[in-house]
Amino acid sequence: MNTNMFSLHTFGGLKLLDSDGREIAFPEKGLLILAYLMVGPAERAPRSAIAELLWGQDDNGNAKVNLRKLVSRIRSRQGELGRAFLRFSETAIELEPPRLASDISLLDADRADPVFTKLKLLLETLEAEFLGGINCQSPIFFHWREAQTHRHAQVLKETLMVAAAQASTKDEIALVKEAALLVFGADPEDPDIRRILLRIFDAAGEVEHFRRIFERRGALLASFSRSEDKSPTHGQSAAGSAEGSVDAGQKIGIPLRILRPSDTQTSAYDASSLMDDITIGFCALNSLEANDRCTAIRIGRRDEDAASGQQDRSYVLHMRLSTQNHNTLLFSQLVETASNEIVWADRLSLEQSPHEQQRQKIARHIVLSLTGQIERREMMRAHFDRSPAAYQRYLSGRRYLGRLSLPNLQKARAELEAALRSGDRFAPALSSIARTYSRQWLLTSGGDAALLKEAEGYAMRAIAARRDIADGYREFGVAKTFQGASDESLEALELAEALNPNHAGIIADQAEALIYSSRPDLALQKIETAIALHPLSPDSYFWIASAASYMLGSFEAALGYIDRMADARLADRISAASWAMLGDKERAGFFVRRVHDANPGFDIDKWLSVVPFKEQWQHDIYREGLRRAGFWKSSSNPAGA
Repeated sequence: MNTNMFSLHTFGGLKLLDSDGREIAFPEKGLLILAYLMVGPAERAPRSAIAELLWGQDDNGNAKVNLRKLVSRIRSRQGELGRAFLRFSETAIELEPPRLASDISLLDADRADPVFTKLKLLLETLEAEFLGGINCQSPIFFHWREAQTHRHAQVLKETLMVAAAQASTKDEIALVKEAALLVFGADPEDPDIRRILLRIFDAAGEVEHFRRIFERRGALLASFSRSEDKSPTHGQSAAGSAEGSVDAGQKIGIPLRILRPSDTQTSAYDASSLMDDITIGFCALNSLEANDRCTAIRIGRRDEDAASGQQDRSYVLHMRLSTQNHNTLLFSQLVETASNEIVWADRLSLEQSPHEQQRQKIARHIVLSLTGQIERREMMRAHFDRSPAAYQRYLSGRRYLGRLSLPNLQKARAELEAALRSGDRFAPALSSIARTYSRQWLLTSGGDAALLKEAEGYAMRAIAARRDIADGYREFGVAKTFQGASDESLEALELAEALNPNHAGIIADQAEALIYSSRPDLALQKIETAIALHPLSPDSYFWIASAASYMLGSFEAALGYIDRMADARLADRISAASWAMLGDKERAGFFVRRVHDANPGFDIDKWLSVVPFKEQWQHDIYREGLRRAGFWKSSSNPAGA
């Protein structure tokens, strides 16, 4: 009899195969006994230990009865096959020589294969799950299988460490990369694997890139703190800074699973390399001990883990490739597994065969965006875990804030103030209240300067609560924009963007500040970036773009942006001025009447007196458009002053 005609496979399903690779029927628990004994040094075990492995500890003797029945079935099947794999006595079970061939032998530490041959075999084997899908519910089995999986990872890591030191050819380096990513997915906290990844991917530039980002954040934070030394709220802010630092120092490891993009619609884009770049980006980012980070993202790579990992604190990144008008688009969305809620989404246009620099830029964008969203989400979770009702009030307030009208702003403020009753140091709620006041100032045509003081006060409270997130600085910058303090505004908004890169809303606020700072050309570039980052841009983005275009003398472009608004009434003054500058007094008049119908008490002179343009030429071009539109009844006294 050919003693090598059978083999046992334990990775990717437990099965007995013949010499042609066909699966042979055999009791599953019998195959599990074979795997257990092959791993053990003695190749034999007491019957009691086998019974506990298969059915757990049992004081009623049921496990022993089940084992006797199983032994009977195994003996019968071995007789049918004409080959004995197991030998049974009254007290023990042992392997019957000659030893059955098995993929378990690939993990023997004593194998004398060349290191890269061994690494390749280990990779091919360990990419599948060990004894997955086995119908065995014994806690002892689970513990034993976990110990074996850990041992396998150690064997792979030891082989990888040797191979990484010797790798020189392109194929050897590629093999080491693949193995390092596999080990990293199983243990993202392993510093040895991080070092291998960063070295083998030549990622020193990535580490330096993220280090520069955090150094810039630190410098901007320090600069902002110095500029606020004389502020009445400075003492409160300093106290909040200390508290924020404590929070940020308690770094939490949050699992993130990455689902590979589907290449069914377009195969020209190298999605696998992009995934590698994203993984290396997180590895580089996590290697920094940055003081303003509270979360370390732990990357997993297996799709099945992503689909089934319903942990309380975990996220899944879905990426999908598609084509539109001959362009390749990458759509990404971040899903919180516990609630199945989409907490972030993005759409990027890609080149068909992107060079490494563009792919690296995309990966950096995704890494920083995801990190910011997850850290913010975890902060909100920590705050509202004590009061789920307060969280619902906060979400309700944010929804009202997204629909600009005076009644909605008042409802938003009421909901957000209710959310703060569970704790008055929640920065996102404080900053959202600040925005209700600055938006109210806009909607009431700048009639009450006290509204901007309220906005500034709530923004400073948000900074005091958490100086390491963007919210407070963003709203402080907006308030300063409308107060005409352009330098302070741009400084605060620059810091907000440094703390939350690629945030479309912050970039839009920067664009608006640049308009009032008499830099409409840069404002238009900024707002176009914000619109590209936000597939469903709010009306305020198009209003900002229309204002920038008007200041540049591009009146038709201004009207084009207004046409993209869902509710264009917010831009009626710009519409009137633009049509007037184009010579269409009839259309301009329509918008003048609509402004007065919506706000019968609207005072154009008072409005112009509070619009915070930095340079006179902007006042002049805006006033001229409004004059031609007919906002003043007497052309002989157009300014009323």
